[in-house]
Amino acid sequence: MREGKTVKRTMVWLLVALLAGVGLGASAETATTVLQIEPGVAQLGAGGAGLSLVNGAETLYYNPAGLTELPGISFSSFYASQFGLANYSAFALTFRNFGIAALLYSSGSIQGYDEDGVQTDDLSFRNTGFIFGAGISPSDLPFIPDLGFDFSLGARIKTVSVSIADDQGGGFAVDLGFRTTVPDMQLGSFGLSEIAFGVAAVNLFGSLTYDTVQEQFKMDIELGASSLFMNTVRASLDLHLGGELRFGLVYSPMPTFALRLGVISKDSFSITAGLGVNVEGFMIDYALVTHTLGASHRISLTLDFSALDIGALSRSLRRLLP
Repeated sequence: MREGKTVKRTMVWLLVALLAGVGLGASAETATTVLQIEPGVAQLGAGGAGLSLVNGAETLYYNPAGLTELPGISFSSFYASQFGLANYSAFALTFRNFGIAALLYSSGSIQGYDEDGVQTDDLSFRNTGFIFGAGISPSDLPFIPDLGFDFSLGARIKTVSVSIADDQGGGFAVDLGFRTTVPDMQLGSFGLSEIAFGVAAVNLFGSLTYDTVQEQFKMDIELGASSLFMNTVRASLDLHLGGELRFGLVYSPMPTFALRLGVISKDSFSITAGLGVNVEGFMIDYALVTHTLGASHRISLTLDFSALDIGALSRSLRRLLP
């Protein structure tokens, strides 16, 4: 690949990374794609700290080991506009033990420059990623003896194709996940329940290739913990050894409503907030995330078929219709 193409590609990704809030630490030798942009909406409102949590279809985005705890089929979709300059959307479909997702990121025209800083033609950018995940719990296998504690394991394969002007690239990466739970605890007058821990090894191997140039995905080890306090407040904390801290709180005074707040500390400091409403298995979630350039907004629709009460939904519609 010619040097001019590499310079243009790097400049476009610097802008894309800034718009997406993924930081500007990536170099020309480290692959930065849509896979590095935070997916989802519900958990993002709580700081994106979801390694140890099981949260419908979004579980696939954080830890494939959590797929073993899903009660049934869940479908989620979301859309976000990054300051009117780029569009980001995703679709995820999960079953118990399995999941698949598609990530779509594209920009409008971006002013191009050559290696000397001289303006060239406008550049367009497009990224398409797919995620395939699976999880398994040894306790579900009859030929595995009782190990004394419950845990699950998961694996995730991510593929991506990139188009920047006339440059085309593609690649893949592989992740592994672990999740376990521990018995409830009592700390003085405070009770802790649904205590869980998660670990993920991200980008164990894989790379992104443009023509003859190969870029490696940045490997990371991620640790997470979460617990429910007083049956209404859930706290979660994720630590990425690559240099990132996430913390989130979710307040659910009733099963159908949730308020979320969180922080993300990476190359910069971001505050997140959100809310969710669940109506008979139809869930609408909203998240706000602050960035260097301001704030971005996301909204998603999730259908949780395991919790969908068709009879109750039809009765509600009949009451609304004339």
